[in-house]
Amino acid sequence: MNPAPSPPSSVPTRAWLLGALGVLAFALSVPMTRLATGSVELPGLPPLFVGIARCAIAGALAAAYLLAVRAPWPTPMQWRWLLAMTVGVVFGWPVLLALAVREVDAVHASVLSGLLPLATAAMAVGLLRERAPWRFWFWALVGLALVLVYAFLRGAGRPVPADGVLLLAVLLAASGYVAGTRLTRWLSMPPEQVISWGVLIWWLPCLVWCVWQWPSQPVAAVHWLGLGYVGVVSSWLGFFAWYRALALGGALRVGQLQVAQPFLSGSLAVPLLGEALDSLTGLFLLLVIFTVLMGQRAKHRS
Repeated sequence: MNPAPSPPSSVPTRAWLLGALGVLAFALSVPMTRLATGSVELPGLPPLFVGIARCAIAGALAAAYLLAVRAPWPTPMQWRWLLAMTVGVVFGWPVLLALAVREVDAVHASVLSGLLPLATAAMAVGLLRERAPWRFWFWALVGLALVLVYAFLRGAGRPVPADGVLLLAVLLAASGYVAGTRLTRWLSMPPEQVISWGVLIWWLPCLVWCVWQWPSQPVAAVHWLGLGYVGVVSSWLGFFAWYRALALGGALRVGQLQVAQPFLSGSLAVPLLGEALDSLTGLFLLLVIFTVLMGQRAKHRS
């Protein structure tokens, strides 16, 4: 096995800017998925349809892009990591998120998704051979404990099933982020081609499934708008900036920008969906962000 490339000694400004753009794009994923699926009381598109249709949309755009740039065919090793990435970011996160936000509001989901930066960093330590001190792991455990306490309190003494679904979605998304980083830093695949090949792998099966499962009842335009965003931006364009940022600055360090993602998601859900940010959720949102910030500020070494 080839030795792991060393992370840059300092993160270039371009990496921070691209990372911030990616975080902003992904921050809208939770409220826009909620917009697409609706709620139990006011249903929109079926959650499974939303999770798979966003891949079909992104795959069509990716096919046009790969043809336009005349992208070379991936190597066998690249194919293996592309498949690993798709488990997390093409299916795991989109489908599980769509199922979860049908049961809980977007602000609630934003608190649990706040663990994504720590999960990404932990995956980077395990899969990319990056290292973190004990202080990082301490704050990671504190963050996990806070999320579990929040789920316990909001569930009237017990976590609701959607909380477990969201935690699994976070783990799968983190693994997908790290697999994409490995493709860009270890296996020399341009970041834009990483996500494009990833969604293209499953494009035809997803397209056929969507045609077969097309909603038989009329669906309001606002739900299609939410699907359009997660299909174009959350599943494709957002990764252009995000994977490029991770490749330039490393998953362990640039990933700290995700500390703002749950706050942005929760804040944007209020005007977009008319949700309320109650005091309990606001408190735990700030606490989770604080633990992520402290964990990411711990001195990392490669």
